[in-house]
Amino acid sequence: MAAIRGNLVPSLLLMLMLLSLPSISLAYKPGDIVPMSKMGQYHSSRTVWHDVIGRHCPIFAVNREVLIPIPKPMGYTGADPYKISFQVGREKFLIPWLLVINRKSSEVPTIDVYMRYSGSDLHGVTAKVVDMPHHYVDIHPEIRKQFWDPQHWPKHILVRYTWKEQSEIDVTSGFYVLFGSGLVMSFILSIYVLQSSREKLARFVKEAVAESSMPGGGVEKVE
Repeated sequence: MAAIRGNLVPSLLLMLMLLSLPSISLAYKPGDIVPMSKMGQYHSSRTVWHDVIGRHCPIFAVNREVLIPIPKPMGYTGADPYKISFQVGREKFLIPWLLVINRKSSEVPTIDVYMRYSGSDLHGVTAKVVDMPHHYVDIHPEIRKQFWDPQHWPKHILVRYTWKEQSEIDVTSGFYVLFGSGLVMSFILSIYVLQSSREKLARFVKEAVAESSMPGGGVEKVE
């Protein structure tokens, strides 16, 4: 029994340590490339997830603008809208479908991506499609021309990554971590106490049985 208790407690402590590893493995440093993948939808047909190359991905804690190429979808006729979706980070935060082609606007689309972080952790990603700023079109008139040319593919979409830092003190998350750790430790201590009690009870029963088996119940009579 003592051997079992000796092996069980370290095993449970190791399990508690392993539970904290995912948050460590997902940590970023300023300047790290944040991996991203892309999926397209035209009609009812969707592509598989494709990894976005590094120079088009977000850079952790760095505001930047990139031009992401959009390949021509299979069966494209120009009659229906074309949507794209992204998964961002090793955490795979999902950006829902964004309408980028045939969105009933005469302006070239731009995707604004907002990323929330604290310390070395990415906490969330949101995005929306807006009109490309006119000053950008004035500087790069070829983008407008190529975007509206039905024969020119791939199209290029301006993506602007904007980072917002949050306080590292997250009371709710901290409470859940402490609460979970407390439950695990309570479970470990309960098993330890239970096994100790069983050993003491077994020893008490063994001694009681031994005493009761002695001649005269183990008690000397006094005449």
